[in-house]
Amino acid sequence: MIQVTIEKDQSDHICSFEMKGHADFAEHGKDLVCAAATAVSFGAVNAIVELTKVIPDVKQGQDGGFLKVSFSQNLVPKTNEQVQLIVQAMIVSLQTIEQDYGQHIKITLQKK
Repeated sequence: MIQVTIEKDQSDHICSFEMKGHADFAEHGKDLVCAAATAVSFGAVNAIVELTKVIPDVKQGQDGGFLKVSFSQNLVPKTNEQVQLIVQAMIVSLQTIEQDYGQHIKITLQKK
C-alpha cells in the first residue's frame, strides 16, 4: 500500500508530503495506482518549480517507493499561496485515486 502523509504547520499550511510503499495493484510496470500517484506527485513538484521558481527539498528512494518533498517556510506570501494551491490540487487528485483504490493508497493529514 502507498502511504501518503501530508504535514501541515500550525498555520494550516502544507509544509511537506511523503509517499512510501508500493500499491501492489498489479505487477511492476503495469500498476496503474502506482503510475497515477507518481504522475500526480511528480507533476505537482514540476509545476511548483516551473510556475513559482521554488525548488523544494526532494528526497527519493533508490528503488522507488519513497518520495519526501518539503517546502521552505520562508516564502513570500504570494509565492507561498501559489505553492499551497498546487499542493492542494495534488491532494485532491490523490484523494480521487484513494476513493476508487483505497485498499492500495491511504492519505493521512497530520499537524507538525
